[in-house]
Amino acid sequence: MLKKLLELIFPPKCAFCHRLLEGDEENICRECCRTLPFTGAKAEFKGEFFDACFAPLYYRGTVRTAVLRFKFRRGKHLARCFAGLMEDCLRDNMPCAPDVITWVPVSAKRLKKRGYDQSRLLAEELAERLGMSAVPCLERKRDTVAQSSLKGEEKRRANVLDAFAVSSADTVAGRRILLVDDVVTTGSTLAECSRELLMAGADRVFCLTLARRA
Repeated sequence: MLKKLLELIFPPKCAFCHRLLEGDEENICRECCRTLPFTGAKAEFKGEFFDACFAPLYYRGTVRTAVLRFKFRRGKHLARCFAGLMEDCLRDNMPCAPDVITWVPVSAKRLKKRGYDQSRLLAEELAERLGMSAVPCLERKRDTVAQSSLKGEEKRRANVLDAFAVSSADTVAGRRILLVDDVVTTGSTLAECSRELLMAGADRVFCLTLARRA
């Protein structure tokens, strides 16, 4: 009853184009299901220090708009829909099950301003779907400039160098880690986090994001 009442007051909208959903549409409208820039056979790519990164979508068009809404416009509710897409991508591509699911943490400054860590929300929703728990393994040692504001892989790599630390080596030692983030561009942040995890004794590191740069 409460759910139906809330839907009358706040009609459900497509997570991507923000159009009102109709009939049996759930989270994503039929048009977006047909036209979203899915990565398909290119969902997996290799990177430095991590075995592979998987992403179901390319970061453009309505995907970019939806991610910005998720991060900056109180769009916490979108995490469940996004995690569903990420779960499907993971099941289709990851060669082995993870032992630990964790995330790339935002800085304390951004957490205070935003009120939540979007990557943590994705990791927690994903872990719940997989019957696991998301575990905090990394902490940010310092605030960094937003990677999206920097041009070139060298600047991005320098920006995150030594910006992270493993909070508990016992949690990651000898384990396969799944590292979750919202978007991957050059992969510099994921590489730096993976490096720290491997130095702490992790067996292997795989990464999963909602979207990737084309």
